[in-house]
Amino acid sequence: MQENDYSLEALAEPLCLWYEKNKRSMPWRDDATPYHVWLSEIMLQQTRIEAVKEYYRRFTEQLPDVASLAEVPEEELMKLWEGLGYYNRARNLQKAARLVMERYDGRLPASYDLLLELPGIGSYTAGAIASIAYGIAAPAVDGNVLRVTMRYLNCDDDIMKQSVRKKMERAIMAVIPREKPGVFNQALMELGEVICIPNGKPLCGQCPLAALCRAHAVGRETELPVKPEKKSRRIEKRTILLLEQEGRIGIVKRPEKGLLAGLWEFPAFDGYKTLPWIKEWLAAKGAGETKVSRMQGGKHIFSHVEWHMRGYRIEGIRGECELIPNLVWVEKEELKNRYALPIAFHTFLQQILSGK
Repeated sequence: MQENDYSLEALAEPLCLWYEKNKRSMPWRDDATPYHVWLSEIMLQQTRIEAVKEYYRRFTEQLPDVASLAEVPEEELMKLWEGLGYYNRARNLQKAARLVMERYDGRLPASYDLLLELPGIGSYTAGAIASIAYGIAAPAVDGNVLRVTMRYLNCDDDIMKQSVRKKMERAIMAVIPREKPGVFNQALMELGEVICIPNGKPLCGQCPLAALCRAHAVGRETELPVKPEKKSRRIEKRTILLLEQEGRIGIVKRPEKGLLAGLWEFPAFDGYKTLPWIKEWLAAKGAGETKVSRMQGGKHIFSHVEWHMRGYRIEGIRGECELIPNLVWVEKEELKNRYALPIAFHTFLQQILSGK
């Protein structure tokens, strides 16, 4: 489809009217300060709204503004983010907060272009902050918006192509109401979240755009939008060690680059290790008289890889034994309340904390 076919002129009025009557109450929407909009949009990347609400509440209680975010120790920041995943989002939030303190006296700039210069803020997030918090006419094109507009236009363009996203940003910029750009952008997002839904039949009978929607007119709603099939994820087998010494648990930090960079984890081996192999390894390390037992295993799915994990609980390790380089022994309460442990390990953490 040519760019001049990306016509959305008739969409704005019925969409905004529908939104103003039907919008859901959300904490960041009800108090749409620049900081709140920014934080919520970063949290909502790759994460469901209902899952974000409690994280958002806890985060804003402890870090209520840009200054507190800029100053918080990284360990505390990671603990607040624990379970949300994609931890670089949190690190970029803090990098950006420090720049905002240095350059803009702690207030996010009221400029789409200046927002784009901050770490972790791309065109969608910059558009959301600019339009919702500052009333600046700027597009905010995410997956929900692309799904709605591609169906509305009956368009077969591949939404994973950056050129298609850019064309849609220009199309939206041409029709966005200058007096209420934030309402318009949130209306498009909301329609994609509750009516023009993915992974199932959209609720066209409730859609304010049904009479205008070209895909609906020809029965193609579920065929769109077009995007390439996802590549199958690589499966990695891992053996997780729950090391216990005098009631303390052994953890290590992951490398500063790569998957889950710089986060704490239980020590692990690549591949599945057998019980005899674990016992031989412990003996070779001089661990002393230990009790080794299998734990309930777990699986965790990342974007491009799956971890299939089996676990061993190893109790009674000799005090001066050095099993793993840079191993840190922590109390169970510290592990629960202080150290950020990725959700991939929570199935093992819960077994340890529950005494199973």
